[in-house]
Amino acid sequence: MKVQNLLIATTCSIAILLGTCNNSPAGDSAKQADADIPRLYADYCAGCHGAQLQHFKMLKSHKNRSLDELDAAIKNGDTDKGMPAFKVSLPESTIRELSLFIKNYDYEKDYIAEVKEAGKGYTVEVVVDGLEIPWGMEFLPDGDMLIAEKKGTLSRFSKTTGLTPIKGLPPVRAAGQGGLMDLKLHPQYEENGWLYISYSYIDADNPRNGNTAIIRARLQGDALTDIQEIYRGYPAVSTNHHFGNRMLFDREGYLYFSNGERGRRDDFPQALDNTNGKIHRLYDDGSVPANNPFVGQPGAAESIYSYGHRNPQGLALHPETGAVWEHEHGPRGGDEINIIKKGANYGWPVISYGINYNGTRFTDLTEQAGMEQPLFYYVPSIAPCGMAFVTSDKYPGWKNNLLIGSLRFQYLERVVLKDSLVIHQEKMLEELNSRVRDVRIGPDGYIYVALEGPGRIVRLLPK
Repeated sequence: MKVQNLLIATTCSIAILLGTCNNSPAGDSAKQADADIPRLYADYCAGCHGAQLQHFKMLKSHKNRSLDELDAAIKNGDTDKGMPAFKVSLPESTIRELSLFIKNYDYEKDYIAEVKEAGKGYTVEVVVDGLEIPWGMEFLPDGDMLIAEKKGTLSRFSKTTGLTPIKGLPPVRAAGQGGLMDLKLHPQYEENGWLYISYSYIDADNPRNGNTAIIRARLQGDALTDIQEIYRGYPAVSTNHHFGNRMLFDREGYLYFSNGERGRRDDFPQALDNTNGKIHRLYDDGSVPANNPFVGQPGAAESIYSYGHRNPQGLALHPETGAVWEHEHGPRGGDEINIIKKGANYGWPVISYGINYNGTRFTDLTEQAGMEQPLFYYVPSIAPCGMAFVTSDKYPGWKNNLLIGSLRFQYLERVVLKDSLVIHQEKMLEELNSRVRDVRIGPDGYIYVALEGPGRIVRLLPK
């Protein structure tokens, strides 16, 4: 109830900015919006472009574009990249003020990149730097670390030799939110050598299209060998967002993974004739388990384990129950934490606690018979990415706590659970001013966090 009230309050406060709330004096919308452009940017834009505009900086687009070009981009959006059109909800004067704010923002002056000591019982150590957007990481038995960067590069990091590129990757569609994504070792890696890699593929028939794919391969020196594609999402579409791409193995050796709904909420997540907006389950060789929930159903993608998802970018195995936990991006509001159940429908987009990015609503329903309620949901959205349970005793009192990264607000959240209830949340690493892309518990028992803006991997050390 408290979160629902917060959603109403947040929606109304934004509506006041836009002059659409009943509590706002008529005719004052542009004046009120223009008076607080940084807040408007934070509400509407920071989730994708960064609180310090760091993703504009990476693209170098805000300095190179004219004000008219920025105005047009904000007004008209870009459907393929997941950018909504704000002309339906923002007056032209506010759009121009946003363009001026973006154009004139001094990134170097306002953005602090130095790693500082955290004051909550741990210190932060930089393990790897010089990266761009590290999307996934995995630890090899010899202590080296594999790092997948969104731009389509796979590297091996050694404390003695640094970063070494790994050759042999298939073509990667590194555009928008797509690219090289997650990494996972087979549970019996030391016996069979299988490494699993998820990425966005390029469709051979139409290079503008793509979707999520998974390969498994073996490492031989600094190259991939024995490459086998075990999953290819369909249909391939031209949108450049919502790929999902997280993977995990459960205790029985099944491979679970996520495929986002590719920004086509009305087409894919509620239908079983496609792989988008789903959590899937396969055997380690890519074959379909006979007890998957939709095996034998005409027209259904038999790898589907659950459906009705938006863009799941967190999967973790509960260390005590063995259940598969998942989090996914809502739109504005409605990010979810779920426990994945066989054959269950998680409701997107029929039910949601969120609204459209431009402030309009797409559904008035938050629950419906036959659809799962989230274990927990966030309003406003934190843009969750990366997920892990604390499984070691390195951090007093933290064992079995859940760790979730925030892209939008740039922190690592420690979630304290009692059974399946969230009873406490703590924000960590806020002082680093970086989007959290992944979090893992290393073989040494310490927490490793992949950050972007700037790209690096840090380790949390208890004091």
